[in-house]
Amino acid sequence: MEKREKLYEGKAKILYATDQPDYVIQYFKDDATAFNAAKKGTVDQKGVMNNKISTKIFEFLQSEGIPTHFVKHLSDREMLVKKVQIVPVEVVLRRRSAGSLCRLLGIEEGRKLKNPVLEFCYKRDDLGDPLINEDHIQALGLATPQEIATIREYVFQINELMAKFFANLNLELIDFKLEFGRYKGNIILADEISPDTCRIWEMGTGKKLDKDRFRHDLGNIEEAYQEVLSRISK
Repeated sequence: MEKREKLYEGKAKILYATDQPDYVIQYFKDDATAFNAAKKGTVDQKGVMNNKISTKIFEFLQSEGIPTHFVKHLSDREMLVKKVQIVPVEVVLRRRSAGSLCRLLGIEEGRKLKNPVLEFCYKRDDLGDPLINEDHIQALGLATPQEIATIREYVFQINELMAKFFANLNLELIDFKLEFGRYKGNIILADEISPDTCRIWEMGTGKKLDKDRFRHDLGNIEEAYQEVLSRISK
């Protein structure tokens, strides 16, 4: 597999072309951002840890029948993935109240929601990734009704699978963000799944083991990510 020119650089990852048109190399950076990049920093070895964590979770989800862009782990910071056309809609699934949900609805952090809450956000950094609904998505031509139905189905399946996956590690999945892409006419899971994109709390203590440690200057960021990786790798 030959690594070629840089195709795209985002806040946490870089995509490189390969000598095979259907595949790209996804490189994980140590850069950390929060609040739509209003806060920026670096977390030592974050890219290495997120690559390994994402690899484990993608492998698990694929074994359970969820189609993803993951092909294989290449190196500490790189994975080979299918080249997808990203659907410009971020999907958030909330199990407990945290982050922007608390600010939006004026509720305390940690409230157990009576049912999982699915949110769509327009993937536009310049607009702050605003909340949108399915009517917005269709009106703007961001995805078809069938694509959104497929995404919904996958998100709730992933929610059940990941909640059990983390519970077996004595961790509680609080919420998570997903991105999907189009690949050869099908919708598949893309991007990454890591403490950058999930809120994960230790059961019993409520200790935060995710990017909230960076967002809110809680310290021990590297140690939190390493704790998640250690539990997943056992």
